[in-house]
Amino acid sequence: MRKMQGVDLFNLKTIGQPIDTKTHFFFLETSISQEENSYKNELISIHKKTRERTLWGIEGTISGQLKLAPNQKWLSFLSKGANNKQQIYIMPISGGRAYAVTKETESISHYQWSSTGMSLYFETEVPENKEKSKFAEAYVTDKLGYQTDGSGLKIKNSQYLIKKIDVASEHTSILLESSHKRRLVYAAADESFFLLADDLSRDEWTYGKTVYYYDVREQEQRSLTSEYSKGSFSFVGVSPDGSKCLLVGNDFRYSFVTQSNLYVYYFATGELVCLTDDFDEEIGDAIISDTQQANRGVDCHWLSDEEILFPVTQKGKIVWFKQNLTMESRTGMACSGSYHFTDSALIDDEHLLVGYSTPSQPSVLAELSLDTGKVTDIYNPNTKWLADVTLSESQEFWFKSVDDWQIQGWYLPPVEADENHPAILYIHGGPQVCYGESFFHEMQVHAANGYGVILLNPRGGEGYGQEFVSSILGDYGNKDYQDLMNGMDYILAEHPEIDMSRIYAAGGSYGGFMTNWIVGHTNRFRAAVTQRSISNWVSFYGTSDVGPFFVEFQLKRDLSDVEDLWKMSPLAYVHHVKTPTLVLHSEEDLRCPLEQGQQFYIGLKKAGVPTKLVMYPESSHGLSRAGLPNLRIHRLMEIAKWFETH
Repeated sequence: MRKMQGVDLFNLKTIGQPIDTKTHFFFLETSISQEENSYKNELISIHKKTRERTLWGIEGTISGQLKLAPNQKWLSFLSKGANNKQQIYIMPISGGRAYAVTKETESISHYQWSSTGMSLYFETEVPENKEKSKFAEAYVTDKLGYQTDGSGLKIKNSQYLIKKIDVASEHTSILLESSHKRRLVYAAADESFFLLADDLSRDEWTYGKTVYYYDVREQEQRSLTSEYSKGSFSFVGVSPDGSKCLLVGNDFRYSFVTQSNLYVYYFATGELVCLTDDFDEEIGDAIISDTQQANRGVDCHWLSDEEILFPVTQKGKIVWFKQNLTMESRTGMACSGSYHFTDSALIDDEHLLVGYSTPSQPSVLAELSLDTGKVTDIYNPNTKWLADVTLSESQEFWFKSVDDWQIQGWYLPPVEADENHPAILYIHGGPQVCYGESFFHEMQVHAANGYGVILLNPRGGEGYGQEFVSSILGDYGNKDYQDLMNGMDYILAEHPEIDMSRIYAAGGSYGGFMTNWIVGHTNRFRAAVTQRSISNWVSFYGTSDVGPFFVEFQLKRDLSDVEDLWKMSPLAYVHHVKTPTLVLHSEEDLRCPLEQGQQFYIGLKKAGVPTKLVMYPESSHGLSRAGLPNLRIHRLMEIAKWFETH
C-alpha cells in the first residue's frame, strides 16, 4: 500500500448520468487524461442479470447530457462533430454506431426528446452576421449582467433559436427565435415546450429565473410563477399523466439564502401550490466535492401521479423523502450508512439507480431500495486503485459555538500517525454549501503529506435549517469567524497530537474571503493560502458577475454604504497581517475577479508579509474542481510547498 499523491487525480474515475433500460444500466464513466490534459467520458452499460460490462464505441468524445428516448429505441448525448461544434448524437439501444443527427453551424447547448421519441428539440444560436474587422472593436453594453464566470463577456448580438428535428428524415424547423437566451427544459406532448429564463416581467435588478410554457401554435409564452414578484425557480418534470409539473424554487423571502421548496403547477387551472413550505430543509444537493465532473446531480422524481421522491441536504449527507401531493404524508428514508448521493435515475417506484460518494469512496454506481433504504453496489470504477492506496478515514464531530449552536465538522488525520503533526483548517466556499460525506481528492493528498485536515461547516452553510443559513446575512466575518476559531479550539483539545505551532489556514471563494479575514484578525496560524478570494467588497460590487446582487442581498449594503463595506473587507485589515500568505487566483475568474487577489497581494507586500501571487491562465472560478488538470496539479503543489516551507 502507498500514500496518495497529487497525480492520483489521473487515476480517479467517477460515474454519472445513470440511465435504466429494460435490460441494462447505462452511464458515463469520467477519467482524466494526463497526456491530453483533458476530461474523458466513456459510455458504459452493465447487464442487469449477468453484470457484464460493455464499453460502447462512439465518434468523438461525449460532452454529456446522456438521455434515453421515451420509446427506448435510442440513447443520445452531446459530442463535438466534424465542424468541432457540439451536436446531438444518437445510438440505437439495441447496438450500432452512434452518429450525429444534427449538423448545426454553431454548438447545441441543450436538447430534449419529444414525448414520442420520434423527434428532438434543441437550442442553439446564430451570432450576429458581420464581417470580421482587422481592427479592434469596442465592447458596448447597457445591461447589468454583461458577464458570466466560465463564459466571459456577453457582448454578442446573437439570436437564440429553439429548433426541432425529425429523427427519421432529419428535417429541421425553427420553433422560436429570440434575442433573449432561454434554456430548453422539456418538450410537451402537444409539441409545445418549457423554457427556463430570466423573468422578463421584472427589471434587471430583480434577481432570479422562472419557467415559461411556450405554445408553438399560438407562438405565445406564459410564466408558471407569475404570482411571485421575486424568487428563482427551475423545472423538474411532468407527472406521468401529463396534468401537472414539478418545480423547485424559492420566493426570495431570505434573498440569496432562501431554502428551496417544491411546487406543483396544475396545467388545467394554472394553480401553483407549494408542497414544502413547512419543511425546514434544503431540497437538493449542497455538498461540495472535487471529483464529480460528469454528474447531473440528484433530482426529484415522480413515483406516481400523486407522489414524489426528492433529495435533501441534511447534516452533511443526502437524505431521500417521499411526499404525497395532498401534503398529508412526508416520510424520510433511513439509509444503512452516510452517503453523498451524486446522481440518480428512477428504476421503478421501489428502486433508484444512484451514484454515490463517501470520504473513502470516490464514486460508486448502486441501487437504492426506497422501501428499506439499503444501498447495493453495482459497479465501483476505482476498485483496483483503492486496493493500492492508503486513505485517511474521516472522523465526524460536533462542537458548541456562539449562541450555543451546535456546529458539525470532520477531521482527517494524517495517513501515517504522528504524535506531533501539523494541521490545516480548510474553509469551504459559498458560503451556502457544506462539507459532507463525500470524497475529496485534495484533502486526501494533504492527509497523505502528513497533515491533519479540519473541515468545518460554520453558520451560513446549507443542511442545518433556514435560521442557520440566513444567520450570516449582513454579518460576514463575525459569528461565522468565531465558529471557525471555536472549532479549532475544539479540535486542538480533542487531538493533543496536533502541533499547535504548526497550524495552517486555507480556503477558496468565501473560504478565501475568510482566510483573508483570519490573517487580518489573528496570528495563530503559521501560514495561509487564499484562493479565488474576496478582499474588497467595494470593488467586488462592480467587477463580479454577481457583485451587485451578492453584496446587496448577502451583506445588506450597497455603494451608498462604502464605509460599512470597507469595514467588512479583509483589505481594510491587511496592515495587521503577520502570517505568510500565498495568493492563488484564476485570470478568467469573473465570480471573484482577479483584482480581488491582486489587491490583497499588494497589501501583503506593503505590510512586509512573506507572500507570492500565482495566476492561472485559461481558468475561471471553478479551477480546483473542473479546471485544466495540469493546473489543478500545479495549484495543489504550490499549496503543499508553501506549507512545507513555512
